[in-house]
Amino acid sequence: MNTQTVLQLLQSVQENICTALEAEEGEARFVADEWQSKLGTGKSRVLKNGAVFEQAGVNFSHVKGRAMPASATAHRPELAGAPFEAMGVSLVIHPRNPYVPTSHANVRFFIAYPEGTAPVWWFGGGFDLTPFYPFDEDIVHWHQTAQKLCTPFGAEVYAEYKKWCDDYFYLPHRGETRGVGGLFFDDLNCWDFATCLRFIEAVGAGFIAAYAPIVAKRKNTPYAERERDFQLYRRGRYVEFNLVWDRGTLFGLQSGGRTESILMSMPPLVRFEYRYEPQEGSAEARLGDYLQARDWLSEFA
Repeated sequence: MNTQTVLQLLQSVQENICTALEAEEGEARFVADEWQSKLGTGKSRVLKNGAVFEQAGVNFSHVKGRAMPASATAHRPELAGAPFEAMGVSLVIHPRNPYVPTSHANVRFFIAYPEGTAPVWWFGGGFDLTPFYPFDEDIVHWHQTAQKLCTPFGAEVYAEYKKWCDDYFYLPHRGETRGVGGLFFDDLNCWDFATCLRFIEAVGAGFIAAYAPIVAKRKNTPYAERERDFQLYRRGRYVEFNLVWDRGTLFGLQSGGRTESILMSMPPLVRFEYRYEPQEGSAEARLGDYLQARDWLSEFA
């Protein structure tokens, strides 16, 4: 296990994703905000008010603490109270055009140092897609890319991590998924360290390969106030999930992380409407059919 190797890989993932997004954006660029706290350091890179991306944040952080936060030990009670080290890249992209999906990705590495025993390490991460006006071909491309990056690591990996994503990015109080899924995994140490690291690298590269072509295809689609209003309304679901259910948000806040970087996932504009109901048969009503776990590759093969 070499934490410096992980650190360098994560910083490379951040750089590569920012470069790819800037290539789709045009003139706007990411602004780097390097920060330091009592727990660690990081670099938040944020692109605001672009022609394509209303806001995109790609955050790298490396923190250490004296005791694992409750959000990280809920399913690992044996590590409660252990000193820890965590590093990762987390990003959320809020496009301006309602026909370009919102997207999220994360790759992370944890080490716990229980007293009297060897360190315990694991990786986690994934990526998911949240369209407002879904296109079947985009969803198939997204999942085909996810499946392709998983295949070298085992025939069952994609199906397992897709299901994990469907289950995790679910809003039980709404009875719907946050979007059309992707990959999600945690506690990854089933392979040797080098193989786990290669998988993390594949996830970082796979996100770019999955998302950039969708952005390129949809960013110039004409839209009007109706589509923009619906986009802002649906962004409310993103806020609900991140503030109510997301373990990453809780971990960041409970571990004393930098609040501005943790909450950069919030959309710059959003609206809430009491008892909103889309018109029956409308393009907005169609989204509801996509907010349940589905076997996208089989359905649209």
